[in-house]
Amino acid sequence: MTAVEETLETGAGSEARSFWRGRGAGWLRQQYPLLILIALLVIASLASDAFLTTRNLQNLVLQISVTGIVALAQLLVVISGGIDISVGSVLGLACVLSAGLFGGSSALVGLLVALVVGMVLGAVNGFLVAFRGLEPFIVTLGMLALARGLVYAYTEGSPLTPAASGFTVAGTTTIAGVPLLGIIWVLVAIGLAFLLRRTVFGRRVFAVGSRVEAAQASGIPVRGTLVAVYVIAGLLVGLGGFLLVSRVGAATPTAGNLFELDAIAAVVIGGARLNGGQGRVVGTVIGTAIFGVISNLLVLLNVSTFLQDAFRGALILLAVGLATIGRGRSARGH
Repeated sequence: MTAVEETLETGAGSEARSFWRGRGAGWLRQQYPLLILIALLVIASLASDAFLTTRNLQNLVLQISVTGIVALAQLLVVISGGIDISVGSVLGLACVLSAGLFGGSSALVGLLVALVVGMVLGAVNGFLVAFRGLEPFIVTLGMLALARGLVYAYTEGSPLTPAASGFTVAGTTTIAGVPLLGIIWVLVAIGLAFLLRRTVFGRRVFAVGSRVEAAQASGIPVRGTLVAVYVIAGLLVGLGGFLLVSRVGAATPTAGNLFELDAIAAVVIGGARLNGGQGRVVGTVIGTAIFGVISNLLVLLNVSTFLQDAFRGALILLAVGLATIGRGRSARGH
């Protein structure tokens, strides 16, 4: 081998090593939500002997499954370049109407009511955003107030208990020790991941979120896509409302309160950009689990309920800060 060939081979090898080191570092930076979750799981298991018990882990899954479905709905909206701060109130309305209409005499009817409520309110949001050009934040802020007001008006401040025992099936059933609610959450996540990554509609959602003008120029039906995004998100939120009734066994006037904050935080920590065009289902699932572990650990440690929101808020700021730093380094690396 000549000196020139040795030099070329050495240079090629150096470039290959640099390339894979860069790819590896970039991959690790993208896994910061998983690293945060692993660290939290280790801390929780060391801080409380009760954390890793079967009963507590089942309760943890039950607690985060509904929030996880709402976070997936939020992810879809965020990828499209919008935001939906009405998800908690819409869930609350779907929750109380599914339990209260027709006396709660049928779980199937309750499910259909919840889905229709979510779909209709989602369609209203989508229409105002897509066809009237209103800001998603303002539209969903109005919907938040409207839906929550209807919840209080309908319940008159009292919880509603559905008559049919079938309402609690999804919230109390376990399969091989895994709560059915958790299985439903995973199936919804898989379905949404397929929709976003393997279908034309999913590619359109990412295109619209990345740059509306470019999407329009390429012939993508932007308005129709946005309406579909909010309708699908509404269906997921409606499903969450029914599942919340199933888990709790009743619909309360405060159902869904602050779900929008947890959903947005889970989406951001999971790697999505609030200006659209980027987001991962897996990241959102992990982000949801992060906040579930935090809440569960605070309860196990008997932290005052007055301080739990403060702890969660501080951890949200910390986690979002770490997420921002991770994305900033990744961008500079590219």
